[in-house]
Amino acid sequence: MARLARHLRSQGREVIHPTLLPNGGHARLEELAEQLATFVDREFGSRKIDVVGFSMGGLISRFYLQRLGGIERTERFVTMAAPHHGTQTARLGSLPGWVQMRPGSEFLRDLASDADSLRRVKFTSFFTPLDTIIVPARSSEMPHALNVRMWGIIHPSFILERRCIRAVAQALRD
Repeated sequence: MARLARHLRSQGREVIHPTLLPNGGHARLEELAEQLATFVDREFGSRKIDVVGFSMGGLISRFYLQRLGGIERTERFVTMAAPHHGTQTARLGSLPGWVQMRPGSEFLRDLASDADSLRRVKFTSFFTPLDTIIVPARSSEMPHALNVRMWGIIHPSFILERRCIRAVAQALRD
Protein backbone atom coordinates (compact mmCIF):
# COMPACT_ATOMS: atom_id res chain seq x y z
CA MET A 1 0.00 0.00 0.00
CA ALA A 2 3.07 2.27 0.24
CA ARG A 3 2.87 3.38 -3.41
CA LEU A 4 -0.80 4.25 -3.13
CA ALA A 5 -0.18 6.08 0.16
CA ARG A 6 2.66 8.13 -1.40
CA HIS A 7 0.47 9.09 -4.35
CA LEU A 8 -2.41 10.16 -2.12
CA ARG A 9 -0.08 12.18 0.10
CA SER A 10 1.35 13.91 -2.99
CA GLN A 11 -2.21 15.12 -3.62
CA GLY A 12 -2.39 16.63 -0.15
CA ARG A 13 -4.42 13.84 1.46
CA GLU A 14 -3.79 12.71 5.00
CA VAL A 15 -3.00 9.01 4.83
CA ILE A 16 -2.49 6.76 7.80
CA HIS A 17 -2.45 3.03 7.32
CA PRO A 18 -2.44 0.47 10.10
CA THR A 19 -0.50 -2.74 10.28
CA LEU A 20 -2.96 -5.39 11.38
CA LEU A 21 -1.36 -8.49 12.88
CA PRO A 22 -1.18 -11.35 12.44
CA ASN A 23 -2.02 -11.00 8.77
CA GLY A 24 -1.92 -13.40 5.85
CA GLY A 25 -4.99 -15.25 7.07
CA HIS A 26 -3.53 -16.28 10.44
CA ALA A 27 -6.23 -14.38 12.40
CA ARG A 28 -9.99 -14.22 12.10
CA LEU A 29 -11.09 -11.19 10.11
CA GLU A 30 -13.21 -9.91 13.00
CA GLU A 31 -10.08 -9.68 15.17
CA LEU A 32 -8.30 -7.62 12.53
CA ALA A 33 -11.35 -5.39 12.11
CA GLU A 34 -11.31 -4.71 15.84
CA GLN A 35 -7.67 -3.65 15.52
CA LEU A 36 -8.73 -1.36 12.67
CA ALA A 37 -11.49 0.18 14.81
CA THR A 38 -9.08 0.83 17.67
CA PHE A 39 -6.57 2.36 15.24
CA VAL A 40 -9.16 4.65 13.62
CA ASP A 41 -10.46 5.84 17.00
CA ARG A 42 -6.94 6.57 18.22
CA GLU A 43 -5.70 8.32 15.05
CA PHE A 44 -8.84 10.16 13.93
CA GLY A 45 -10.99 10.66 16.99
CA SER A 46 -14.50 11.42 15.77
CA ARG A 47 -13.51 12.86 12.37
CA LYS A 48 -15.05 11.54 9.16
CA ILE A 49 -12.72 9.36 7.13
CA ASP A 50 -12.34 7.51 3.85
CA VAL A 51 -11.55 3.80 4.10
CA VAL A 52 -9.53 1.92 1.49
CA GLY A 53 -9.01 -1.85 1.58
CA PHE A 54 -7.05 -4.16 -0.69
CA SER A 55 -7.93 -7.84 -1.05
CA MET A 56 -8.60 -9.35 2.41
CA GLY A 57 -8.34 -5.79 3.75
CA GLY A 58 -11.56 -5.01 1.87
CA LEU A 59 -13.41 -7.62 3.92
CA ILE A 60 -11.80 -6.45 7.16
CA SER A 61 -12.89 -2.92 6.30
CA ARG A 62 -16.42 -4.08 5.49
CA PHE A 63 -16.70 -5.76 8.88
CA TYR A 64 -15.49 -2.53 10.47
CA LEU A 65 -18.12 -0.54 8.58
CA GLN A 66 -21.00 -2.98 8.97
CA ARG A 67 -20.41 -4.40 12.46
CA LEU A 68 -18.19 -2.01 14.41
CA GLY A 69 -19.83 1.35 13.68
CA GLY A 70 -17.39 2.48 11.02
CA ILE A 71 -20.18 3.30 8.59
CA GLU A 72 -21.21 6.23 10.79
CA ARG A 73 -17.87 7.96 10.29
CA THR A 74 -16.99 6.88 6.73
CA GLU A 75 -17.63 9.06 3.69
CA ARG A 76 -15.98 6.99 0.97
CA PHE A 77 -15.23 3.28 0.94
CA VAL A 78 -12.94 1.91 -1.76
CA THR A 79 -12.03 -1.74 -2.17
CA MET A 80 -9.54 -3.18 -4.60
CA ALA A 81 -9.65 -6.86 -5.59
CA ALA A 82 -11.65 -7.72 -2.48
CA PRO A 83 -13.38 -11.12 -2.36
CA HIS A 84 -16.76 -9.73 -1.28
CA HIS A 85 -18.43 -13.02 -2.21
CA GLY A 86 -15.43 -15.21 -1.43
CA THR A 87 -12.67 -16.75 -3.49
CA GLN A 88 -12.11 -20.35 -4.49
CA THR A 89 -8.38 -19.95 -3.81
CA ALA A 90 -9.19 -19.69 -0.08
CA ARG A 91 -9.94 -23.40 -0.23
CA LEU A 92 -6.21 -24.04 -0.66
CA GLY A 93 -5.51 -23.45 3.03
CA SER A 94 -7.07 -23.83 6.43
CA LEU A 95 -5.93 -20.67 8.20
CA PRO A 96 -8.82 -18.94 10.00
CA GLY A 97 -8.92 -15.90 7.69
CA TRP A 98 -8.79 -18.09 4.60
CA VAL A 99 -11.71 -20.19 5.79
CA GLN A 100 -13.71 -16.98 6.24
CA MET A 101 -12.95 -15.96 2.64
CA ARG A 102 -14.37 -19.15 1.15
CA PRO A 103 -17.57 -18.67 -0.87
CA GLY A 104 -20.59 -19.26 1.33
CA SER A 105 -18.69 -18.97 4.61
CA GLU A 106 -20.59 -17.96 7.73
CA PHE A 107 -18.55 -14.73 7.83
CA LEU A 108 -19.54 -13.75 4.26
CA ARG A 109 -23.18 -14.76 4.78
CA ASP A 110 -23.30 -12.51 7.84
CA LEU A 111 -21.90 -9.52 5.95
CA ALA A 112 -24.27 -10.17 3.03
CA SER A 113 -27.27 -10.13 5.39
CA ASP A 114 -27.16 -6.33 5.66
CA ALA A 115 -24.91 -5.31 2.80
CA ASP A 116 -27.57 -2.75 1.84
CA SER A 117 -26.23 -0.60 4.67
CA LEU A 118 -23.22 0.12 2.44
CA ARG A 119 -25.48 2.36 0.34
CA ARG A 120 -24.94 4.96 3.07
CA VAL A 121 -21.37 5.58 1.89
CA LYS A 122 -19.81 6.35 -1.49
CA PHE A 123 -18.64 2.82 -2.25
CA THR A 124 -16.35 1.93 -5.16
CA SER A 125 -15.14 -1.61 -5.81
CA PHE A 126 -12.26 -2.10 -8.24
CA PHE A 127 -11.58 -5.49 -9.79
CA THR A 128 -9.72 -7.09 -12.65
CA PRO A 129 -11.13 -9.99 -14.68
CA LEU A 130 -7.55 -11.29 -14.89
CA ASP A 131 -7.25 -11.83 -11.14
CA THR A 132 -5.95 -15.30 -10.32
CA ILE A 133 -6.36 -14.85 -6.54
CA ILE A 134 -9.98 -13.67 -6.44
CA VAL A 135 -11.69 -16.51 -8.28
CA PRO A 136 -14.11 -15.83 -9.79
CA ALA A 137 -13.12 -12.19 -10.33
CA ARG A 138 -16.78 -11.12 -10.26
CA SER A 139 -16.67 -11.89 -6.53
CA SER A 140 -15.30 -8.34 -6.17
CA GLU A 141 -18.48 -6.82 -7.59
CA MET A 142 -21.11 -5.48 -5.21
CA PRO A 143 -24.63 -4.32 -6.07
CA HIS A 144 -24.18 -1.50 -3.54
CA ALA A 145 -21.05 -0.12 -5.19
CA LEU A 146 -19.80 1.56 -8.29
CA ASN A 147 -17.99 -1.47 -9.73
CA VAL A 148 -14.95 -0.52 -11.79
CA ARG A 149 -13.31 -3.11 -14.03
CA MET A 150 -9.65 -2.47 -14.76
CA TRP A 151 -7.39 -4.69 -16.77
CA GLY A 152 -4.69 -5.18 -14.17
CA ILE A 153 -2.33 -8.00 -15.03
CA ILE A 154 -1.97 -9.38 -11.50
CA HIS A 155 -3.87 -9.36 -8.22
CA PRO A 156 -1.93 -6.44 -6.63
CA SER A 157 -2.24 -4.25 -9.75
CA PHE A 158 -4.31 -1.71 -7.82
CA ILE A 159 -1.49 -0.97 -5.41
CA LEU A 160 1.35 -1.27 -7.96
CA GLU A 161 0.28 0.06 -11.37
CA ARG A 162 0.19 3.85 -11.78
CA ARG A 163 -3.04 3.92 -13.79
CA CYS A 164 -4.79 1.86 -11.13
CA ILE A 165 -3.43 4.05 -8.34
CA ARG A 166 -4.68 7.14 -10.19
CA ALA A 167 -8.12 5.54 -10.59
CA VAL A 168 -8.31 4.82 -6.86
CA ALA A 169 -7.26 8.41 -6.10
CA GLN A 170 -10.00 9.64 -8.44
CA ALA A 171 -12.60 7.52 -6.65
CA LEU A 172 -11.57 9.22 -3.41
CA ARG A 173 -12.05 12.65 -4.98
CA ASP A 174 -15.46 11.99 -6.53
